Amino acid sequence: MDAPLHGITVVALEQVVAAPMCTRTLGDLGARVIKVENPVGGDFARDYDDVVNGMAAHFVWMNRGKESVTLDLKSAGGMAVLHRLLDRADVLVSNLAPGTTSRYGLAPSQLAQRHPDLIAVEIDGFGPGGPLSHKRAYDLLAQAESGSCAITGFPGTPAKAGPPVADLCTGLYSAISVLALLVGRGSGRAGGAVAVSLFDTMTELMGYALTYTRYTGIDQEPVGMGSPAVAPYGSYLTADGHTVVLGTTNDREWQRLALGILDRPDLAADSRFATTASRVAHRSVLDAEIGQWCAQHDLAQIQEIADNAGIGNSRLNLPSEVLSHPHLLARDRFRTISTPTGPAEAVLPPPVIAGYTPPMGAVPGLGEHTDAVLTELGLSELEIAALREQGAIGPSYIR
Repeated sequence: MDAPLHGITVVALEQVVAAPMCTRTLGDLGARVIKVENPVGGDFARDYDDVVNGMAAHFVWMNRGKESVTLDLKSAGGMAVLHRLLDRADVLVSNLAPGTTSRYGLAPSQLAQRHPDLIAVEIDGFGPGGPLSHKRAYDLLAQAESGSCAITGFPGTPAKAGPPVADLCTGLYSAISVLALLVGRGSGRAGGAVAVSLFDTMTELMGYALTYTRYTGIDQEPVGMGSPAVAPYGSYLTADGHTVVLGTTNDREWQRLALGILDRPDLAADSRFATTASRVAHRSVLDAEIGQWCAQHDLAQIQEIADNAGIGNSRLNLPSEVLSHPHLLARDRFRTISTPTGPAEAVLPPPVIAGYTPPMGAVPGLGEHTDAVLTELGLSELEIAALREQGAIGPSYIR
């Protein structure tokens, strides 16, 4: 089948993770993504480290399949080229510093006048109209401001979620918004503007915690490898030195765990553990009982017993163990992609669409596609050379 977003062109003014996640997701679905970068250094995630054959892990992760065009948007020539790109584009995604799009004449109201069919997505830290709107925000800052760090880790030791969930989920909400507006545009509507902030995304992800606190007045404390909402639900050491994760989410599962795994009818009948709320109140007692049982059994034996009892379970893996995970290997979830410094391995995107194979294109070098894209826009070699002489575009790309 054709790519779901075949024929859709996305222009990206992006850095690091949030907007790149949005545009990479659209690219995975078949959109053409033209990444506009500063001629001096480009996306600063390019230089975070050099672990992927000289390239940064963040950049390789977020930018496969994109075309890189270098434009100095502070120059008249660079801005003129950008507008020629937008004349042909369907979507503009940006996550520049607060106020930057307005200074560049790229605010939603300005774009609506010059490019009425364009879908414009602006990603920022806190969203417009509030006392924090002027502030920069990074993933950690949004996690902290939203309360997420306070319910992660252990009491007195708040923690950031490991993956950059504020950035990633903001990017995904942005991609969802683009898809919705593309559907609307297909019904004859004009483009549209979308504002998505890291802070609003994190307060959405905090929905359970905020709702609980609003109606109880209680700030729930974090419980490490567990959840304040249910118990037992956590990690336990095994006899052979691994960590197993076992979870129950309702009363029926608790009965199956107590009887089918622990073989403890006394616990199953104990009124202290009859409901979710009462089990949460006596979490430490349950964790001690389950921990003692797990310490007497190997991981494989625990998982077999748990599977037979219908109890969810997993092994706590290190990233190095996930790279050789048998479930990923059996389902052929890795692909080799090209980069300017050689081949690299990448994980396929999560959606498995019948009849469609994600493109898994190459990671671009800085400015690699500048000349080709400008030629496509109708600029002559002399015009491109003049722009290069003015500094409006970066130097010719040499692989």
